[in-house]
Amino acid sequence: MSTSRAARLAPVIVMAERAEREAAMQVGHCQGLLSQAQVKLGELEQYRGDYQQQWISEGQRGVSGQWLMNYQRFLSQLETAIGQQRQTMAWHGNNLDKVRVVWQQRYARLEGLRKLVQRYQDEARLSADKREQKLLDELAQRLRRDDFA
Repeated sequence: MSTSRAARLAPVIVMAERAEREAAMQVGHCQGLLSQAQVKLGELEQYRGDYQQQWISEGQRGVSGQWLMNYQRFLSQLETAIGQQRQTMAWHGNNLDKVRVVWQQRYARLEGLRKLVQRYQDEARLSADKREQKLLDELAQRLRRDDFA
């Protein structure tokens, strides 16, 4: 009976494996999106640094009021973009945390099912070993009786 219990769980294991694989793929996808957001943030911050360096170079030579206004306006827009990119990164980070929790739950369920199947198989093997030992003992008793008769 235990063997059939393990066999009946096979389709459940297949479904749990599929769910775990899909969750793992989702984790990978979200990690990729977070990495892209980090790269973009790095690029924006690098661009801001370069732009500020340009201000230092131009400022030493003297700049017009119009140039300064354009610089400040563009820097403000760049700061806004950096802030938005940080928010995007935070969103992707939170999303990654959520899908990672789902994957961990699915993985734990799969491992639990695998352990249950293993226990059923071990029980079936033990039961079969006991039956075999009982048959061998009965056979040995018959042989002894036949030897004495």
